[in-house]
This record gives sequence, structure tokens and C-alpha cells, in this order.
Amino acid sequence: MNQIHRAVAIDGPAASGKSTVAKRLAASLGLVMVNSGAMYRAVTWQILQEKIDPENSASVLEAMNRMEIECGVEDGLSTIAINGRLLTTEIRGAEVNEHVSKIASIPEVRERLVAMQREYLDNNDVVMEGRDIGSVVFPDTPFKLYISASEEVRAARRAKDGEADAVAQRDAQDRQRKASPLKVSDGSIVIDSSDLTIEGTVEAAREALIKFGWED
Repeated sequence: MNQIHRAVAIDGPAASGKSTVAKRLAASLGLVMVNSGAMYRAVTWQILQEKIDPENSASVLEAMNRMEIECGVEDGLSTIAINGRLLTTEIRGAEVNEHVSKIASIPEVRERLVAMQREYLDNNDVVMEGRDIGSVVFPDTPFKLYISASEEVRAARRAKDGEADAVAQRDAQDRQRKASPLKVSDGSIVIDSSDLTIEGTVEAAREALIKFGWED
């Protein structure tokens, strides 16, 4: 791991609150927040735009090899652009939700995007959230958190946000895939956000970092 810049790794299942916690934690610490899931969503969105079957791994990889993927930072948050188009709300649609786990399960897709995720550490201290940040992207970082919540709470959060993807199905896909499955990585502190507010979860995350020896 880069010895100059530090990485806070935050993993967890869908709708656990990890993205919001990562964003607020990064802002409070003056770090860059990187949403690794947005990268997989962006690739999925582009695959769907090109009318490629997400089940056809060979076609997906052929298309991905043609993609110009650019990662950046704006106002302390990661950005993702494909073929010159900056992607934001469009990658949160139902069709992307339905297919992103399949795209993310392709080892070669993960390999390319993990390399790009690691490059963020070349120039920034980061809070990066995803599903394999502590286990794969930054396995050597001492700062690892796993944000969880009950399936019922997470499903309710998805519904409140107007998203109808099946949380249980997404969990199964993420945990059972062969390439970088979702798991609690060694050394992580687990925070259950089921009965916590966002503020309470962020505070629990800050307390965990202090236990790890974090110094501003």
C-alpha cells in the first residue's frame, strides 16, 4: 500500500448506509470519498446503452476494452466518466440495479477497476466504500470498517429512496460470486446501523478509527 497516503476502507451490503457514512466521514476528516460501486454501475450503464447482454462475459469484456474510463475528484468526491460523459444519477436506475452484480462478478472487470481504485491513493488520503475494499483493494490498510444493517431495515431504506431492487437477492449475488465476494475482512470493526441514525453511525465510525490509532 502507498506509504504516504492513507485509506479508510468501508465495506458492507446494499443499503447499509455505507455510502452516506463514507461521504460524511470523509468530509469531517478532510479526505476524498471514493464510491467504488459507482465505477461498476458506470460500466454496467454503458454496457446496457450498447445493448450488450450482461450475461455474455466475452461481449462485456470486448466492450469494456473499448471504453475510455476516467476517474476524478470534484469537491472531495470521486467522479466517473465513460467515453467523455460524466455519469451521475443515470447509474442509479432500476435496470442498472438489476444487472450490476452480474457485471461486477466478471474477474477481468474487477481487475481493471480495482487498479483504478488503487490509483486514488497516489494523490489523496481516501475513504473508499464498496464490497471488497478491505479484503482486496486495500488489504494492508489498518483502517477497516464494515457497515451492516438488518435485511428489513435495508429493504425499507431502498424503498424510501424509490429503489425496488431485492436486497436479499443482491446480498446472495455479492456473497456468492467467485471474484472478490462480499465479506467482513480480517481486522474490520463491524458497525450495525440498524438502530442508529446516520450521525450515530458516523460517530461510531470515528470512534472505531480512534481505536485503530487514527491521527488527524
